[in-house]
Amino acid sequence: MRLACLAVALSLFAALAAAFEIEDHRFYPGTGPQVLKIISTADLEVFEPYLLAFQAQRPELSIDYTVASSAALYGAIRNGAPFDLALSSAMDLQFRLANDGFALPHASDRTDALPDWARWRDLIFAFTAEPAVVVLSADRFAGLDVPATRQELISLLRAYPDRFQGAVGTYDIRDSGLGYLFATQEARSTDAFWRLSEVMGRLAPRLYCCSGQMIDDVAAGRLALAYNVLGSYAVERMARASGGRVKIVQMQDFSNVILRTALVPRQAENTGAAGAMIDKLADLGLRDGPGTWPLPPLRPSADDAGGGFGPIRLGPALMVFLDPLNRRDFLGEWENAMVQR
Repeated sequence: MRLACLAVALSLFAALAAAFEIEDHRFYPGTGPQVLKIISTADLEVFEPYLLAFQAQRPELSIDYTVASSAALYGAIRNGAPFDLALSSAMDLQFRLANDGFALPHASDRTDALPDWARWRDLIFAFTAEPAVVVLSADRFAGLDVPATRQELISLLRAYPDRFQGAVGTYDIRDSGLGYLFATQEARSTDAFWRLSEVMGRLAPRLYCCSGQMIDDVAAGRLALAYNVLGSYAVERMARASGGRVKIVQMQDFSNVILRTALVPRQAENTGAAGAMIDKLADLGLRDGPGTWPLPPLRPSADDAGGGFGPIRLGPALMVFLDPLNRRDFLGEWENAMVQR
């Protein structure tokens, strides 16, 4: 039976790989015939403990886990790709899927226990609250003061252009759904966003799709700093391999805090298993502290509270910058600032 499930999973994987870009994939065989098919933006390095914990409770269930970018995930669900559960860090894209009728409802005691700001209409459920941070190379910042605010970062980049030329990394928001969310929310919350973007743009910044790649390049010394990466990824990579070469800074003037969310796609076949996984994630999201889990809980830590913790809210306001005209205008301004010739 395991071989049969594996064969089905491999054929599905081949078909999906042809339909959209897949970053990673792993199949976890269970003892029974059922398969839970998950598409997620979370790297296996950080999410595998959650999969194994869930499968320990449901050993009969096989798990087919596909990693894709937030934009690819959004497109796959809208185009009817056969997944039972979608997990994404791009809250705006998840909300649009639910608002447009691409999600099925789920309700339980565990989801009812979530704060109102962490769920929407029994369709979207948050299970982490993750701040955006700046990741610095300790070697490249030797002799420099570590900036604590965006204005301090702007002043530092202006004062040392030679040191930071070609050594600043951030998201390419034209391709990264999470990067676009961070940028639009920051632009709404602080005037410093556009000034910082223009300063970065003069330094020939390197643009990325994903947090992990930026953090790896900081650790390797190819970047002096990476701006607006997921703090959870930075902490996980520091624990594994940074050797003290990486520092994490949460800006004190304002912090974007995203909610990583789950929804059951309209085309899901194994809705029971998908709901059970959501309940497991909700339970972990409600824990009192981070513990040994790679991703942080929903409740803010003392450090988060000191840094102006306030998660981006689930609601219709998330779709303002998904309007085609608003998106075109925002990307135009961003390109003028960041992609300077």
